[in-house]
Amino acid sequence: MDANLRFWRAEGQSFFQRFLLWSDALDPLLLLKSTNEIQRTRLLIQNNEKTLSEPIQNNQTKQAFLLSLSSIHPDTDKIIPVLFRPPAFMPITLPLVIVSSVQRQAKHSLFWQFVFHTYTTAFTLVNGNGTPKAEEYSLHQKQIFLGLLAISYSACVGALPLAFMNRYVLKSSLMQLVVRKLLPAPLFGLTSAFTVAMVRSPEFENGIEVMDRNGKVIGVSKKAGEKAVMETALSRGVLFGTTFFLPEVLMYCVQRARFVKNPRALGSVRMFVIMSVLAGMLPASFSMFPQCGEIKRADLEPEILSSTEETEFFYNRGI
Repeated sequence: MDANLRFWRAEGQSFFQRFLLWSDALDPLLLLKSTNEIQRTRLLIQNNEKTLSEPIQNNQTKQAFLLSLSSIHPDTDKIIPVLFRPPAFMPITLPLVIVSSVQRQAKHSLFWQFVFHTYTTAFTLVNGNGTPKAEEYSLHQKQIFLGLLAISYSACVGALPLAFMNRYVLKSSLMQLVVRKLLPAPLFGLTSAFTVAMVRSPEFENGIEVMDRNGKVIGVSKKAGEKAVMETALSRGVLFGTTFFLPEVLMYCVQRARFVKNPRALGSVRMFVIMSVLAGMLPASFSMFPQCGEIKRADLEPEILSSTEETEFFYNRGI
């Protein structure tokens, strides 16, 4: 079992523990670490396996693990490209969320949603479970094709309400409320979950590796792959559904209570609210399910169970 997964098993048992770990691991300053420093840190961790079986007390050791969690893929043991590391997720998606939320023209909304879903889909592909190897050319091609389909579909679905409203000149206050305030949250949540399920579909079609408590690979399970993909899709849907919904509620309260009387200042307040919600929801959504997922013996395929007497199995859920 990879050192990252051992660390999650030891230190990330509860939602609160995972939330605190992700809050630290999502620090954008970790993106400034050099490749050599990441490799040295990784080697240090691998040479000190005993630190994985006991609580981390040393701050230097904990910082080393945080750098590993934020930079190394636990299945391939390779350094993740900078733009697709977890600490880069918020700095890149924040402006895309803000721009997408203020669009009033369908063609502009289509473009920005296409950019938004392109990045989140690529992030999902890079940080998914590594059992389906990217070196298998046909599989890699299939994932890219499915990703492009998911991105195009999600962008069109997201821009459709604005296109419909502009096409039929529906300018009533009720229509404005529905299309611009109420619909974006569920649409972004559903389409974000949809892109995760599409681009990672080879994981539940072909299966992912499952391990026993000692880290030994027992077999490849489609049921574990389905569980990993569905959990990640749900967390992604919650992340962006809440990020688009909660700011609208908070801004409504701000305007209703007239905390900000200058109309020009409302734009700045809105951006601050979106940033605050996304900053809080990102570690919360990543923490919804354990990174080192667990699946019971009764939920696995019979061919895997025939080779072991273990009752609990583990897998990398991916991000």
